[in-house]
Amino acid sequence: MKLLAKAFSALALALAVGGSALAQEYVKGEVIKVDAKQKKLTIKHEPLTNLDMPAMTMVFVVAEQGMLDKVKTGQAIEFTADR
Repeated sequence: MKLLAKAFSALALALAVGGSALAQEYVKGEVIKVDAKQKKLTIKHEPLTNLDMPAMTMVFVVAEQGMLDKVKTGQAIEFTADR
């Protein structure tokens, strides 16, 4: 089962840009690590065209804590990412 997350925000170096998650395309990825205490997921993902980023593995902060209860390591997901 795939998790459809409407908004994930990229962690690290304060990426901040406006834009609607509804206007974005979903990106496929695989959950590599879940850090519930920090509200973070490490995801190996396809290119994030809206952020002009190639495919890679990176850490994301989850927009809603409840999303972490629905995902586990190794799970295939579809998500959007905002700066």
